Amino acid sequence: MPRSYLRQSVRALRRCAARPHVLFGGVYGAVLASSMVAALTEQGETAPADRFSSAQWLLVTAVASALAHGYAHLIALRGDRTHHGVRAGVRLLLSEWPLVVATVPTLVLLLGAAWGWWPSAGVEYVVFAVNVVLLFAWGVLAARAAGRTWGSALRIGLADALLGLVVVVANAVIK
Repeated sequence: MPRSYLRQSVRALRRCAARPHVLFGGVYGAVLASSMVAALTEQGETAPADRFSSAQWLLVTAVASALAHGYAHLIALRGDRTHHGVRAGVRLLLSEWPLVVATVPTLVLLLGAAWGWWPSAGVEYVVFAVNVVLLFAWGVLAARAAGRTWGSALRIGLADALLGLVVVVANAVIK
């Protein structure tokens, strides 16, 4: 694979990831996944079957949240003549895909624990760590896309990661 093709692909991926709805979905999905895992493991249930059930609930909640956001946008844009018709409505609903995709790392970790790929007990802490790192990355990406310097982008990423840490701390307090 030529290097120029690889560079073009990376640039295209960055442009896609820097779009506001993708950033929104990425951040929202990571926070949703952490919150769901915190809520679903509140009772201390860590058996593989419980992890499978948690993965199912997370997927249903992510899809429902994405559809709700898409529908809310559709309702808000009803008066806008550029967004009408069934196709425009379906396109608007499908544009919420980043929220669902952002929950995939958590789904993989939960399903891996459910299927015995790794221990089920304590997987929620790995989920929290992964999602905190993702929030950091989303913050840095958004800041860089907005033209911020690397130093500023890293500070913004750290602030966004703190949001994930709040979920982790809240989980610890609830237990």
